[in-house]
Amino acid sequence: MTGAVASGPASRSASPGRAVRSRLADLLPALTVFVAVVAVWEVGLVVLGVKQFLLPRPSAIIGALVEEWPVLARGVVYTGLEALGGLVLGVALGTLAAFATARWATARETLMPLAIAASSVPIIALAPIMSAWFSSDNPAARVAIVTLMVFFPVLINTVRGLTDVDPGALELMHSYAAAPVQIVRKVRIPNALPFFFTGLKIAATLAVIGAVIGEYFGGPRYSLGIFITSEAYVFRYPNAWAAILLACLLGIAFYLTILVLERLVMPWHSSQRTTDL
Repeated sequence: MTGAVASGPASRSASPGRAVRSRLADLLPALTVFVAVVAVWEVGLVVLGVKQFLLPRPSAIIGALVEEWPVLARGVVYTGLEALGGLVLGVALGTLAAFATARWATARETLMPLAIAASSVPIIALAPIMSAWFSSDNPAARVAIVTLMVFFPVLINTVRGLTDVDPGALELMHSYAAAPVQIVRKVRIPNALPFFFTGLKIAATLAVIGAVIGEYFGGPRYSLGIFITSEAYVFRYPNAWAAILLACLLGIAFYLTILVLERLVMPWHSSQRTTDL
């Protein structure tokens, strides 16, 4: 009995260590592939004699990143704020529209097909129109583009989560004479959270894409979209690739932030549970 009691704390303290080692083991294959791809990219371009204007070496991109960092840092902040503003606005509007659509069947049958059709419109076609509406120098043009891109995946996923509820759970709540507000709060919202965060993760990456594409048609010189196009136009491709790398990292940062938020909001969900080995 004494031995069992003594081994309990030790096993609990060892559990976090095992979890960390398990996560590192899961990340190791991806890191190995990443390092291998970068190494092949660097060495392969030298061996094959590929010109820099076709595809610069990773070392050249990193060098350009360091050299142009003062300008690129301003661009990351500017583009990141545009993406974040559109993301917040699009998520808020999409969530409100989802609750309204899920509440009334007529609205759902009318708006959902329109939302699915509108989400298929290429954003590259809307970007010049938005720039004309808000003026090319106004960041509201890019915020509006990001809002449109974010709105539809949040709307569609949230509506599905609010409506695709287990009938048995609804019958149980009705048997307890639960009010509609109680059913929404205790059944529909918890059921919709996994769907909502799925849409949010899609929206997080689309936000950066929308902001950069919108900047192709207007914005300050240091914004990532303008920087990429202007540097590519004068054949400074390492500089353009450095900006592309930062845009990718910005999208990854948004995505990881959503993952952390998802873990904090719904640790009870099966996707957030870790298996003790």
